[in-house]
Amino acid sequence: MRLGRETYNSLLGHVPQLEARAALISLTVSVVLLIIKFSAYWLTHSAAVLSDALESIANVVAAGFALYSVGLAHAPADPEHPYGHGKIEFISAAFESGLILLAGLFIAGHAIADLFRGPTVQRVDVGLVLLVVATVVNAGVGVYLILIGRRNTSYTLQASGRHLLADALTTVVVLGALIIIKLTGFLWTDPIMALLIAVYLMYLSSGLLRRSLGQLMDEQDIADDLLIRGILDSHLAPDGKPPQICSYHKLRHRHSGRYHWIDMHLMIPPSHDITSAHNLASAIEYEVEQAIGPGNATAHVEPCGDVKHGHVKTRMSKPE
Repeated sequence: MRLGRETYNSLLGHVPQLEARAALISLTVSVVLLIIKFSAYWLTHSAAVLSDALESIANVVAAGFALYSVGLAHAPADPEHPYGHGKIEFISAAFESGLILLAGLFIAGHAIADLFRGPTVQRVDVGLVLLVVATVVNAGVGVYLILIGRRNTSYTLQASGRHLLADALTTVVVLGALIIIKLTGFLWTDPIMALLIAVYLMYLSSGLLRRSLGQLMDEQDIADDLLIRGILDSHLAPDGKPPQICSYHKLRHRHSGRYHWIDMHLMIPPSHDITSAHNLASAIEYEVEQAIGPGNATAHVEPCGDVKHGHVKTRMSKPE
C-alpha cells in the first residue's frame, strides 16, 4: 500500500521511520487477510470461518485508526494541546477493544442461529489452506508489532499486535474445527467453535478496554511509582549525614501515551540558597526523566519543616 508524499507527511511526518513502517504494515496485512478470510468463508460457508473473517473487519478499521493515532501521538504540543497528543493512543486502544467486542457479539448471534437452523460446511480442503496462510502471517506480524511497540513505548502498536495474535489464535481454533469436520463429518463442530471464539473475543476485549480506559483516567502505573520513589528515596538523608532533601510529598504522575508527566514537592534544607535549591531540584528532575523515559518532571521546592504541613516527613512509603 503506497501513500502520496503529502498524505504520508501529514499522517506520519513526526513518527520514527520504524514505527511508521510498522503501522503501515499492520494496515496492509489486515486488508490482505480480510480478503483471504472472506474468500475462505465464501468457499466453505463455515460459521467458524465467518467469525474469523468478521474479526478481520475489526482489524482493518482498527489498523487504519492506529495509523492515524501513531501519527497524531508524535505531533508536538501546541497552544490547544499543551500536554501533547499522546492520549490518542489510549483512545485508539479503547476503540479497537470496542470493535473486538462488537465482533464477538455478532459472531455469537450467528453461531446461535446456526445451532438452531443446522450447520452447512463445504470445500473444507481449500478453507484449510487459506487459513493456514492467514495464521502464519497474522502471528508473524503480531509479534513484530508488539516488539516495535515495546521498543518505542507505543500503546497503539502493542494493542494492534496483541489483536493480531488473538486473531491468529482464533484462526487456529477455526482450523481445528475444519480438521474435525473433515475427519469425522460432525458439522455441529462449526457453530460450537464459533460460539467459543465469540466468548473468547468478548473476554479479550473487556481486558483491553479496562486497561485503555484506566490510562485515559490517569490510573497510576505501579512500576513507574516504585521507580520514581526509589530515586527520591536515594536523595533522603542517611543517618548522621547532611540531607540532600529532607522529604518529599505530593508525588503525582500520569501517562499521556508514551509520554510521562511527573510533579512532586521536595523539602530542601534551609541552608540552601535559592540557586543551590533550584540546582538540586533540577538535578533530581533530570534523573527522574532519564530513568522514566520520554517525559517531563517538575519539582516544587519547599524548606524543611515548613509549618504549613504541620510536620516533617522523612520518608514516603505510599502516595498521599
